[in-house]
Amino acid sequence: MAKSSEKSGQLAERLAKILVKLNDGVHLDVKSLADDFKVSERTIIRDINRLESAELLLQRDDQQRYYLETKSTGVFKQKDIRSFAKISGIQSLYPNLTTPFLTKLLNREQLTYEAKGYAYEDASQFEKLLAMLSEAIEKNQQIGFLYNGEPRVVEPYRLIHHHGSWYLAAVRKGKLLTYRVSRITRSYQQHELSTFEPNPDILKQLEDEDSIWFGQEKSEVILKVHADVVLHFMQRQLLPGQELVKTLEDGGILVSSKISHAMQLLPLVRYWIPHVEIISPEHLQDELEYGLKRYMER
Repeated sequence: MAKSSEKSGQLAERLAKILVKLNDGVHLDVKSLADDFKVSERTIIRDINRLESAELLLQRDDQQRYYLETKSTGVFKQKDIRSFAKISGIQSLYPNLTTPFLTKLLNREQLTYEAKGYAYEDASQFEKLLAMLSEAIEKNQQIGFLYNGEPRVVEPYRLIHHHGSWYLAAVRKGKLLTYRVSRITRSYQQHELSTFEPNPDILKQLEDEDSIWFGQEKSEVILKVHADVVLHFMQRQLLPGQELVKTLEDGGILVSSKISHAMQLLPLVRYWIPHVEIISPEHLQDELEYGLKRYMER
């Protein structure tokens, strides 16, 4: 059984590597592939047959080398998958994105990996709106829309997915702001809007900031994490800009967090009550407790 499993793994890895080569437009001959993978030519021919049976549009040139039709190339590239993982914010979710791992990840016959528990708004309802905003960004074109019922004309820079929701990062009256896409309504009034030259300082802001709170000075918050949940905070970064400050005698820890706005932190602390409390600044803990008291009074 172990040998069968090992052979299946070798086959999957070999097919994945052949696919990558074909997708890159390489013309492959049986002998060279057999030498590269240290298998017989008959094995490579069986691999080719498997790919053809999967409806891959393979062709043969004058030298009997296999290649993929031009219209079929570009369908599958490792670097594209890595790029997609990066812009989607999930690159750290997986141990690596090498060919063997991708083979297991994308294997539909034997499901090995599965991600659950992520809450996202249904972006399909914004499909046309996202396409309109995306086109404006690509063309460096000002765009007009209604936001919470109020008209806005902005210079759009980027669409950002943050904590399960889509936002538009755009400049209005010289300031970089974010607009939640779900609150944007397309304006059907005709606008004579001009193009704009992207500002390098704005682009740098977008690259440097890991939240949606742009252009605001960050302040440090110190929090106490109780011993019974310390492991969760040591294993992953649960707070914005989280850093360990001190380990306490009772097994708890002090951590710091860098935030631009209280709403970056308060919802997270509420989730971890009663195991996390804000030590400084005191007004943030007061704001937290005031909100809870109002909730209890209702």
